[in-house]
Amino acid sequence: MTKAEKNKTVTVNSISSDRKRTNILKHAEFTTISFLCKYIPNWVKPDMLTAFGVLGAVVVFIGLQLGLFHKGYLLLSVLGLAIHWFGDSLDGRIAYYRNNPRKWYGWALDINADWLATVIIGLGFYFYFPYYRWIAFIFVVAYAGSMIVALLRYKIADQYSIDSNNLGPTELRIILAAVLIAEIFIPHALMTFGFIGSIILIILNTKDAIDVLRAGDYRDEEDKALKLL
Repeated sequence: MTKAEKNKTVTVNSISSDRKRTNILKHAEFTTISFLCKYIPNWVKPDMLTAFGVLGAVVVFIGLQLGLFHKGYLLLSVLGLAIHWFGDSLDGRIAYYRNNPRKWYGWALDINADWLATVIIGLGFYFYFPYYRWIAFIFVVAYAGSMIVALLRYKIADQYSIDSNNLGPTELRIILAAVLIAEIFIPHALMTFGFIGSIILIILNTKDAIDVLRAGDYRDEEDKALKLL
């Protein structure tokens, strides 16, 4: 096997490992990330991409606040979602692509960055809604709940997944971008999405939490059996 073939094998395996993906767009996303990794300059470090992702959340926030004065500014929030996807999706992958991963540091940084970005975007929606701001609050809490379930699953089942069934962060960003565009033409589209989305997230979180509890119960039984041996 040539050096180029070895590098290609390492790259493909590294980018696709570490997380179990079940989202609809996983193959298209993987192909896109693999392509982008080849063209990111060496001076761009993973931590810089993480910061870039958080900056995307700030752009979403700014777009929502400017959208209070003119709906067209909501397109800035759509751009912010794209920036957030770029930084959030490529920070860890570029480290594996360069064969220089910092698994636990990167994982801890990613969780903190995701939480910070969620809070920033959530605040953007909170201040954008003229009334029923509790919808934005519930949506952020529900999304944060999915992050907690993912961490519990990782601890109990040793399986880290950021998706809930066929939906992942990428699908959520795309749906949110579509709703932001719809909000320009359809009044209260965002509020309706926030309400329905919160209900869906709560249902999915409940289902995932039950699955994690069952996995925890099963692991407890395994541990008891091992102690009796």
